[in-house]
Amino acid sequence: MPFSIKLFACPGESNINFIIRNIDRLNDITGRAVSWLTLAMVVVTCGVVIARYVFNFGSIALQETVMYMHGMVFLLGIAFTLKEQGHVRVDVLHEKFSEKTRAIIDILGNLLFLLPVAGYIFWASLDYVSFSWSVKESSAQPGGLPGVYLLKTLIPIMAALLILQGISESCKSIQKLFSS
Repeated sequence: MPFSIKLFACPGESNINFIIRNIDRLNDITGRAVSWLTLAMVVVTCGVVIARYVFNFGSIALQETVMYMHGMVFLLGIAFTLKEQGHVRVDVLHEKFSEKTRAIIDILGNLLFLLPVAGYIFWASLDYVSFSWSVKESSAQPGGLPGVYLLKTLIPIMAALLILQGISESCKSIQKLFSS
């Protein structure tokens, strides 16, 4: 089973490999699942355009559905993108460094930038999301979708997934740094 989750370390597996494997698996499952929303966005967008220009029918709910899916793709796909090394980096410089120098740069980048920023986003979003839940926030547009609070809930979830992946990437860099 490609999506089975082992909660215990395999015999002979170190704790750091156990942590890396499970964090990577969580973000891999999340990223691959949410990637299907891009196809759904194309289909719904085509439906909105056809409804609008062929049948002279507009739907704010359908338009907001595309926006919700777009937000979900970015918020839930960001940690997967980090796992796959898909974020912007100055590769012209990075590729010229030795493996150990790259590991040091990645560790410092994670500790000084990624983890503090993701931690701040998590912390700062809690009141924002809590208020949204307290009023069961919905679209301000007539005929819009309810459940804006559900979409906003993805903000701290995104930050948590990003923190976890930052830990995983730091662990991988530490392994590279201390490997022979």
